[in-house]
Amino acid sequence: MSIGNREGGDDFIGPYIADKLKNSFTVVDCGITPENYTSTVKKHNPKNLIIIDAVEMNLRPGEIRVVPKEKIGVMTISTHGIPISVLINYFEQYVENIVFIGIQPKTMSGKLTTAVKNSGDKLVEIIKNHDFKEIKKLQ
Repeated sequence: MSIGNREGGDDFIGPYIADKLKNSFTVVDCGITPENYTSTVKKHNPKNLIIIDAVEMNLRPGEIRVVPKEKIGVMTISTHGIPISVLINYFEQYVENIVFIGIQPKTMSGKLTTAVKNSGDKLVEIIKNHDFKEIKKLQ
């Protein structure tokens, strides 16, 4: 599940990754309204759900982190309306394993920056190889 604005600078990273993975995985590109896709996720009934979004984590642009549930409530998440914590709490009824991955943006306007795009490409490879241990957990 990717979240982000295709016209919003580094907020485009979620949809960018979705585009790269759509031929290999079931991908839901939610744009900026992830709450509109809850029935789609439920219909697919996944065992594992990866949610990807641009997240302000006070790190260098392009840094990738698994954001633990206890950190989500205090993070500034992208440009969408519903808090990610509410979305994850809802999905916990239906999905066994939920992983929220954030990529630190540099700018939320203009074009996708090189640092964030490169990190997106790296994350695509991590997901394709199921090598999640490469991703640090946000402290």
